[in-house]
Amino acid sequence: MDQKPVVKMYSDFKSPYAFLAFKPGIELAKKYNVNIKWRPFQLRLKGKGQRSIYSEWKVKYSYMDARRHANRLYDGQMLRGPLKIFDTTPSLIGSLFAEKHEKLEEYCMTLFESFFKREFAADEIEEVSKLIEHIGLSEKEYLKFLEGDGAVEFEACLDEAADDHIFGVPIFVFNGEQFWGADRIWLLEETLANAGLAKSEGS
Repeated sequence: MDQKPVVKMYSDFKSPYAFLAFKPGIELAKKYNVNIKWRPFQLRLKGKGQRSIYSEWKVKYSYMDARRHANRLYDGQMLRGPLKIFDTTPSLIGSLFAEKHEKLEEYCMTLFESFFKREFAADEIEEVSKLIEHIGLSEKEYLKFLEGDGAVEFEACLDEAADDHIFGVPIFVFNGEQFWGADRIWLLEETLANAGLAKSEGS
């Protein structure tokens, strides 16, 4: 990675808002002289029956709102709420593996889209392995990475998240300042522009 300023993007595959923020977040590097640093984060959620009625209403609203945005951004992409709380560790470590092989965007978009169609179990190693093979990478190498360096790197990401005071996803961090949510990307862009990081046309 070159010495451009860094924008960290903390994300988890079970968040519809992280899905909505992923593509615009990655594309910031095309519009501004920055590097996007992918940071997988395990979002801790309460399941149905553990939340107050107000939280239940909030969850229902969140998915309705996310669907509206998905219809605008992804031409009617289906967005269905998960039926359980997923431990997405295998998928998040898979993202680090895909990133090492320059397949992060393909991996993440494929996973997000299938997960929110309820066609992908983000907590099942076998499912992640199939996705790894689908994008042209080695299942065997992924499984080795999952049990070894990948687990170590993922823990380091979580430690970094604690240092950055990450409490949810998606959160972008630039110069120590947080921007929470897909609907705050415009504010991040304004901040990047004010820092003189906008790319000129044709650059």
